[in-house]
Amino acid sequence: MRTLVLYSSRTGNTEKVAQAIASALPAGTPCLPVGQAPADLAAYDLVFLGYWVDRGTANAEARAVMEGLHNEHIALFATLGADPQSEHGKMCLEHGVALLPDPDAVIGTFLCQGAVDPKVIEMMYKQFPAGHPHGKSPARDALHARAAVHPDEQDLRDAAAFAASVLKRLEGKG
Repeated sequence: MRTLVLYSSRTGNTEKVAQAIASALPAGTPCLPVGQAPADLAAYDLVFLGYWVDRGTANAEARAVMEGLHNEHIALFATLGADPQSEHGKMCLEHGVALLPDPDAVIGTFLCQGAVDPKVIEMMYKQFPAGHPHGKSPARDALHARAAVHPDEQDLRDAAAFAASVLKRLEGKG
């Protein structure tokens, strides 16, 4: 089975998750930034595609690839600053799936918390007043502090386990 891992990463979080996923796949599986995606993506039976969440969906660079992805099997993964178990996290994955030409091609999804770019935090604190969900507050500062330690080793093990489970499902073993 020809497999490929593609990712878009702003701060390195999604790249780390992509590498963890690739480590659980057959040796030699390409792991590339979306900007270096092969011209013939249709040649791959399975594409793992990762993005960082921007405004509740895939960032623009990943979105451009996702909208033209016509593979039989697609596994999406993403990183975001918020709690991945939150309703917002679930919605961010749903929005990613909805970008694909054939959402039924999705064989699995994985979401992990990741550190937020300090420039984004600064921009949000300037743009949004105190009291706004994205404005400066002790709760918001705590969220960013929690996110700053992710992806951690457990997150990366979980990403590798996700990749292994996708392969098992496709091989009819799971």
